[in-house]
Amino acid sequence: MIDKSKVEKAIELLLEGIGEDVTREGLAETPKRIAAMYEEIYGGYDMDPAEILKKRFKVTGSEIVLEKDITFYSTCEHHLLPFYGKIHIAYIPDGEVVGLSKLARLVEVYAKRPQIQEQMTAQIADALMDNLHPKGVMVLAEAEHMCMTMRGIKKPGSKTQTIATRGEFKDSENLRRQFFDMIKD
Repeated sequence: MIDKSKVEKAIELLLEGIGEDVTREGLAETPKRIAAMYEEIYGGYDMDPAEILKKRFKVTGSEIVLEKDITFYSTCEHHLLPFYGKIHIAYIPDGEVVGLSKLARLVEVYAKRPQIQEQMTAQIADALMDNLHPKGVMVLAEAEHMCMTMRGIKKPGSKTQTIATRGEFKDSENLRRQFFDMIKD
């Protein structure tokens, strides 16, 4: 999905726009390097959540499944600066579970797109509900945003938390409390 030639041209224009000489030794290959990097960091567009969550295993129980401290790196769509942190995902199976690595892969689908944290958190919860059909889902994302750290307000160490609840997690304060107890270190 990434058009590397367009990215290279855009980076050349950007460098010229900030007053750089795009032919100097240190920058001559930068547009190609950035285009290759963008294939990696914006690879979420080429990933399908339904495909990731397709392989399932039958279970008889319906207790909470939690994968916590999933590290992610994303890019703020407003400033094209990184935000990064951890995501915790819990769901209550309704007869099926997915492999734990699939939850981390699902995070990558949405983290590897320019976007906002609030939307990413909701997308992860919705993808689980739409594809796995659990009884409930809860997702908590905590991130530091470079647009708050290195520019603007300049408050390093400040973190943003976003939560998405679906199904039984949305309806039960007890389940939400259990989730928060489970993610404590």
